[in-house]
Amino acid sequence: MLGKYRKMHIPHDPLFYEKNYFSDGNLGYRVFRTKFARIAPLICFDQWFPEAARVATIKGAEIIFYPTAIGWVIGSKEKDDWLSAWVTAQRGHAIANSVHIAAVNRIGTEKKIRFWGNSFVSDPFGKIIAKAGYKEGVVVAEIDLSNNKRIRESWGFFRNRRPESYEEIRKNRA
Repeated sequence: MLGKYRKMHIPHDPLFYEKNYFSDGNLGYRVFRTKFARIAPLICFDQWFPEAARVATIKGAEIIFYPTAIGWVIGSKEKDDWLSAWVTAQRGHAIANSVHIAAVNRIGTEKKIRFWGNSFVSDPFGKIIAKAGYKEGVVVAEIDLSNNKRIRESWGFFRNRRPESYEEIRKNRA
């Protein structure tokens, strides 16, 4: 075991009243060195927060893993494409941070939720290089970590950051 990470963002909304039985993580964003890469686990709801991916990357993550359980609410009349939003958000983290992303999602049905699976690996340019479908499976992807640096230097997002201008994020809880 390399260490612990505790989910930082806990959802509290219909069907996901997790704050009733979980506390917010208190270990910060963690990056673990393996013999293959420096990895960061960001769990489930953490996947929607760009700040989490940015901090993990600043701390040296080369691959961010997002284990999650997300799906459609059965019987919902919701017209929005949640699956597409989920994939787009994770690919956006890859692009904005020039890291590989491994988004891992369960399948099946539990109570009112049909989990959509579709686990995937994205390169640092947001290109999906391996993907599962709606069925149980294993996703294997060969990745080139040197692309992280090459793409990061090309985009220039880190080189051109202005952290002093981000104070409003910390102050504002809108």
